[in-house]
Amino acid sequence: MSENASSPRALRWSLRPSARTWRCEPAPVEVRGFHAALPDHSPTPLTELPPLASELEVGRVFVKDESCRLGLPAFKALGASWAVHRTLAERTTSGKEPGPVTLVAATDGNHGRAVARMARLLGQRAHVFVPQGVHPRAVAAIVAEQAKVTEVSAPYDEAVRRAAEAASGPDAVLVQDTAWAGYEQIPGWIVEGYSTLCAETDEQLAAEGVVEGPDLVSIPVGVGSLAQAVVTHYRSRPSGWAPALLSVEPEAAACVLESLAVGEPVSVTTGDTTMAGLNCGTPSSIAWPYLHSGLDAAVAIPDAASARAAAHLGALGVSSGPCGAAALAGLRAVLTGVGAEERRTALGLDATSVVVLLSTEGAAANPNSTADH
Repeated sequence: MSENASSPRALRWSLRPSARTWRCEPAPVEVRGFHAALPDHSPTPLTELPPLASELEVGRVFVKDESCRLGLPAFKALGASWAVHRTLAERTTSGKEPGPVTLVAATDGNHGRAVARMARLLGQRAHVFVPQGVHPRAVAAIVAEQAKVTEVSAPYDEAVRRAAEAASGPDAVLVQDTAWAGYEQIPGWIVEGYSTLCAETDEQLAAEGVVEGPDLVSIPVGVGSLAQAVVTHYRSRPSGWAPALLSVEPEAAACVLESLAVGEPVSVTTGDTTMAGLNCGTPSSIAWPYLHSGLDAAVAIPDAASARAAAHLGALGVSSGPCGAAALAGLRAVLTGVGAEERRTALGLDATSVVVLLSTEGAAANPNSTADH
C-alpha cells in the first residue's frame, strides 16, 4: 500500500498494485433472472460521454445511469429487492409463523426508501431509522412509502445500532446494507442483488464494441457494499484481463480509505457532507476483505468536487446527485494535479482506455444536491 499526498490540496488516495491478480467466487446467477421478472424492471442506461473522454485523456467514458431503477431514483432497489425476497423465503422454509413482518433498516435515504417500497409492494411493514443530516424531503419520500420513520439525532452508525435493537423481536427483520460479526447473511444478499448492475454493464459495453470490458470502473463508496459487488464481479473471472477498480468517498467520511491505509477496518468520526448516502463511518465487515484485496485504488474528495461533477453530468444529459457524481469527481482528482501521470500509469490508463463511472443516484434522490444552488 502506498499513499500520495503531493498535490496542492494533499490528495487523499491509496494504491494497491497487486489487486488485479486477486480472485474470488462469483455472485449467484439467479439474481439477474429474479430482477428481470419484477414489474417495471428494465436495464438502466449506459451513456457514452465523449467530452469526458477528451477531458480525462482516455479513449471512451461511459456512465451507468442509476437515476431510475425499478421506479426509484437510485441503484439501492437492486439489493433491497433481492434481500427482502430471500429473507421472506427463508422465513417460509424455516417454518416461522406466517403473516406480516416489519422490515427494519437504517438509511441515509435511498436504501431505506427501497426497503420501504418492497415492504409496501409485498404487504409487509417497514420501520426506517434516519440519522442526522438527511434532508427532510428524503425523509418524506420514505414516509410516502407508508413506512414508520424514526429520526436519530446522531450519525449513521448510531442509526444502524438503533435499527438493530428495534429488529430484535420475532416479527421484525433487520434488512441492513452493512454487516458486522453475527449479522452477515442479509447484507450478503444485498450485495448479491447489486450484481445485476454489473452484468448489465458488461452486456451494454459489448453492444458498444467493448467486448473485453472496461479498463477502469469508478465506484462511489459508503460502507462498501456496492464496491464489494463490483469487486466480486470483476475479480471472479478465472484469469486474464481485469479492470482497475477505484473507490471514491467524501473527505468527511473516508472510512474505507482510512482502513486501507492501516490495513484493517477502522471506524472514523464522520462530518457533514452533501454526499449523504456515502456518509458512513465504518466499512461493512463482509465487504472489507474484498475491498482490501480487490480495490486498486481509493480516493477521498470534497463536496465541491462532487457538486461540480453533478453539474457537468447534468449539462451532458445525465441526472446525477452528489453521491453518483462522486465517481466522476474522484477520477478527476486522480487524473489531474501534481502526480497525475504517475497515478495514471499505476492504474494502467492511456489514450485508448475505456472507463465506466457508476452514477448511483439521480439528482432527485438527494435533495441535498440543491442546497447550494
